[in-house]
Amino acid sequence: MTPFNFPKQVSFYKGKVRDVYYLSDNLLVMVASNRISAFDVILPRTIPYKGQVLNQIAAYMLNATKDICPNWLLSIPAPNVAIGKKCTPFKLEMVVRGNLTGHAWRTYNSGKRTLCGALLPENIIENDFFSSPIITPSTKASEGHDEDISPVEIIQQGLATQKEWDTLCQYTLALFERGKKIAAKQGLILVDTKYEFGKIGDEIVLMDEIHTPDSSRYFYADGFEQRQKNGEKQKQLSKEFVREWLIENNFMGKEGQTIPVMTDEWIDTISNRYIELYEKVIGEKFIPQKLSEQETYNKIVASL
Repeated sequence: MTPFNFPKQVSFYKGKVRDVYYLSDNLLVMVASNRISAFDVILPRTIPYKGQVLNQIAAYMLNATKDICPNWLLSIPAPNVAIGKKCTPFKLEMVVRGNLTGHAWRTYNSGKRTLCGALLPENIIENDFFSSPIITPSTKASEGHDEDISPVEIIQQGLATQKEWDTLCQYTLALFERGKKIAAKQGLILVDTKYEFGKIGDEIVLMDEIHTPDSSRYFYADGFEQRQKNGEKQKQLSKEFVREWLIENNFMGKEGQTIPVMTDEWIDTISNRYIELYEKVIGEKFIPQKLSEQETYNKIVASL
């Protein structure tokens, strides 16, 4: 996709999966691409409708949580585009976990019992619920890998003040609780997710996208307890299945490793999984929308 050039545009940032255009009037245009990343590496092929899925789930969830904390979103002019307020970001990802899954499980299984300063309980198995959600923050890397970090290190490194950290934790836990309730109504468990925050003046604002398959993991609630009891894998809706496929094919983003070939069939599978998550989380039929770059540009400009 060729980068746009908007009136009042002052800069452009190409992220792993999003293109961000900064405008002179403290607005930004965020385009959710069909790119997909895993282990902080952009994979070589795009996933049809992924950008639309992410953008529309995020818009739904931001609107459903705006009573908890202010957020950046102003409008959705096109299926994969959001316009919002420019924030000064915290260089942190607020990762919150309700279950021992993914990175937390891999850490636990290696024998460690702390993660980002949070204590992990003894005698639990993969996918078990924690007694209460834990926050395991990471640094937000502009390039390369995000790194685990503890609250003590966050304060020491000046990434947030103690007061800001307390507010970030308060918002994170409240947002996660709301996300779990929304998921439960659809027969899902919101297992873990991440939030990104910034500031507008002195106000802390929720940024980016929330509760999407790129930032979150969902389990099906039906049969969860039985699968745990039987030691079976949980049925899930998330990007983890892509990570698992990469691991099975000896790729974890490490130097010297080669990204495995992504067949047309595998691309269709990933796209269908994203659409499935949209329909399951939102509770509505997904309507694919394909706009040309010119049509997208015109809709964005008309709404600025």
